[in-house]
Amino acid sequence: MYNCLQVNSREERTTIKTTSHIRLNSEIRYPEVRVIGPSGEQLGIMSSRDAQLLAKEQGVDLVEIAANANPPVVKVIDWGKYQYQKMKEEAKNRKKAREKQSELKQMKIGLKISDNDLNIKVRKMRGFLDDGDRVKILIIFRGREMAHKEIGEELLNKVISLLGEDAVQEGKPQMSGRNLSVQVRKK
Repeated sequence: MYNCLQVNSREERTTIKTTSHIRLNSEIRYPEVRVIGPSGEQLGIMSSRDAQLLAKEQGVDLVEIAANANPPVVKVIDWGKYQYQKMKEEAKNRKKAREKQSELKQMKIGLKISDNDLNIKVRKMRGFLDDGDRVKILIIFRGREMAHKEIGEELLNKVISLLGEDAVQEGKPQMSGRNLSVQVRKK
């Protein structure tokens, strides 16, 4: 029962927060306001009481858009629709922000890889780099291959040279367990 009360109080707080910043209908008490119609046209400057009556006649709400303007700007619009559009716009902006972040792709290469297979992996890595992602190249050592780490370093240098001058190595190659790894990004 206590949890239900907390949930209700949180909901009340969120509604208070959203309505405290944006005034609606009878909360708008300015001597004069600039009124914008539902489709964005200017309806002119009028008293807030006249603007409220205009909104009531149309069956929609009067929403404060810019309180700091002189005179304050209000819009005749359906409040639910306005909130929905705002929410969709914020979600779209968040999605764009996530898309701009680059990802870290990983490409595993064994020591006994053939030249043709290596060229295919290099082509894939170029595609990742062109998309703006970083690529972590892992040279995997199996069994007794650990005794020949210099072969792994040569293979890593070969991969980086095949990627061309557009690829820049971030840091030095590092051994972690049975893997030799380095990160590469586009210049």
